[in-house]
Amino acid sequence: MYIIEFGNISKKDLKKIDKQNQSFILDSLDSFIEKFSNEYEISLMKSGKIKKLQGEKEVLYRLKLRSYRIIYKKYENKLLILVVHVTTRQDAYK
Repeated sequence: MYIIEFGNISKKDLKKIDKQNQSFILDSLDSFIEKFSNEYEISLMKSGKIKKLQGEKEVLYRLKLRSYRIIYKKYENKLLILVVHVTTRQDAYK
């Protein structure tokens, strides 16, 4: 099973969001890691919910949750998902 760790920036991002959406995001991330496997990730990529970001030096992924975007990085050997950024669609790719 994977665990989620929030970076300092993503913690600040999350605090800026109203409590109802914070709860939605955290619940969705909990569900995401409970179900997470290579097959699950591939199915979410096919549906467009997850996308591998291009043009980055490191491998980053974007997870769509309503109007919010979660930018995350996987560490296979640690089974850790590091949430890099939590933001709305309009600010996600600046």
